[in-house]
Amino acid sequence: MEFLTGFIHYASAHRADMLIRTLEHIQLTLFSIIVAILIGVPLGILITYIKALQKPVLGFANVMQAVPSIALLGFLVPFLGIGEKPAVFMVVVYSLLPIVKNTATGLSSVNADVIEASKGIGMTNFQILARVKLPLSLPVMMAGIRISAVTSVGLVTLAAFIGAGGFGYLIYSGIRTATSYQILLGAVPACILALIVDFLGAVVERIVTPACFKQTGK
Repeated sequence: MEFLTGFIHYASAHRADMLIRTLEHIQLTLFSIIVAILIGVPLGILITYIKALQKPVLGFANVMQAVPSIALLGFLVPFLGIGEKPAVFMVVVYSLLPIVKNTATGLSSVNADVIEASKGIGMTNFQILARVKLPLSLPVMMAGIRISAVTSVGLVTLAAFIGAGGFGYLIYSGIRTATSYQILLGAVPACILALIVDFLGAVVERIVTPACFKQTGK
């Protein structure tokens, strides 16, 4: 109880810094996931139609997942400098695999009879993609985006190593000074933010799920 009281007093005294780090973390996370979506969704669509690109693209994404995030940041600093650029690049790279894979899986799993029916009423390939395949694939695509978004919240904490701010700044400053309160001041909000992002992702996932899927329990 004494520790909790002390933490509350510490958090209250540093609420201004806390607000700054919260805004930094949300900004970095949001920007990174938007960039990852803008790259990952078109890539997922591309490898669905051009099968020859499927293995190279997914293989590259898998290899990047295996590279330690700290090592990737260290590699990027000489090229992109210190600050937000290498942090965003790192988060985008790690967010690509779930988005690309789920986009391709969602598009490939659309019922062939539905596609044939669409062709039968005179739809072009682009119309089938935009009006049939993408809407029916949204639940699967959103699952990948949701995973990437939650993962991004945790990855952005590493941005503090290269001066990009966020909750990681509080965590690593606390570790350097052996201040438990400061470590918690960064770690607890990061966990809460991840839970909020996951909840919002689940809400959006339910919204974009077609009514027929909900009724059949699919």
